Amino acid sequence: MQNIFDPLIIRGKSLIPIVQGGMGVGVSASGLSSAVARENGIGTIASVDLRHLHEDLLAESQINPSEEKYTSLNCTALDREIQKAKSASEGKGLIAVNVMKAVKDHAAYVRQACESGADAVVMGAGLPLDLPEMTEGYHKDVALLPILSESRGINIVLKRWMKKGILPDAIVVEHPAHAAGHLGASTVEGVNDAKFDFKRVIEETFEVFKSLGLESEKIPLILAGGMANFEKVKTALKNWGASAVQIGTAFAVTEEGDAHLNFKKTLAGAETEKVVEFMSVAGLPARGVRTKFLDSYIKRESKLQANAKADPRRCTQGLNCLTSCGLRDGLAKAGQFCIDIQLAAAFRGEVDKGLFFRGKDPLPFGNAIRTVRETIQYLLTGSEPVATLGR
Repeated sequence: MQNIFDPLIIRGKSLIPIVQGGMGVGVSASGLSSAVARENGIGTIASVDLRHLHEDLLAESQINPSEEKYTSLNCTALDREIQKAKSASEGKGLIAVNVMKAVKDHAAYVRQACESGADAVVMGAGLPLDLPEMTEGYHKDVALLPILSESRGINIVLKRWMKKGILPDAIVVEHPAHAAGHLGASTVEGVNDAKFDFKRVIEETFEVFKSLGLESEKIPLILAGGMANFEKVKTALKNWGASAVQIGTAFAVTEEGDAHLNFKKTLAGAETEKVVEFMSVAGLPARGVRTKFLDSYIKRESKLQANAKADPRRCTQGLNCLTSCGLRDGLAKAGQFCIDIQLAAAFRGEVDKGLFFRGKDPLPFGNAIRTVRETIQYLLTGSEPVATLGR
């Protein structure tokens, strides 16, 4: 696809400067990631609870359930999705796997991603200081992309990784004021802190590179959050010095997105005032659509937090998916609901019951659902597809 931008270079491979963000539970799996990869971009599978895409694994998990069994079945699901995505991508682009550091079994999912042949591992929702150790033995084959939100965190990660002789293949810089899902700030109020401004973070990161003697390494910076707009892409890549942008919500609502049509319609049709921030059970701010579930929860949040108490029985699934869970561990400043149940409901298109993560900014085609190719064409050229009957 002809465009005015320089390619994104990862491990010597020339790619379009578009990265599809990882979105769980099941929102970005083999279908979406392979479609992006076929356009020579980076398609990303979110590793969180992929059982929901496989009826046999979902059924198996209900028989004598245990935490270890859930982890094993999710690794099986992740392997299946990677294999399907690699086959369907036709050797184009890259297939990455996003693993949240906040997930209890993150190390197991990182190893599975490596063993299953993923081209890259992307890690956020916590400082990925030990990602090099988790991928030991695969450094020649798997690119490593940490997700961070400000230059201080980037400096810390770089110094720690350099002691191990490892450098990131790229760094995803995610802006908490615009991104969907879990956000890289400590409080809801903190998502708008000026330290997260893209231009500032890029300038400060270039200074970090200089101070650490890494200028010649030319580590790509990938901006994530509110970037699904051609003019913003052009500013980021042509004026600020970024190498690529990462897009989530705009790809989640494409025809190839792995979630239910109701999920896509809920995200695409959400008005600006319906996109709100709240505290997730993972102890991080999050952003989503104020649907019936989220509206009810937000109204009761203070009361629920006041009654928070540590009780393993509150994890009714026995999944124990998070290292730290506000509901299970009685953390009064964190969310008080089961995030896996609510995200799975959203994936299935249960509008009243689900938790629908969404970015803050408008989508390229309003409430219309388009293809991955049309979305990438717009992001790279600014040209919008001609409307057709029934779309």
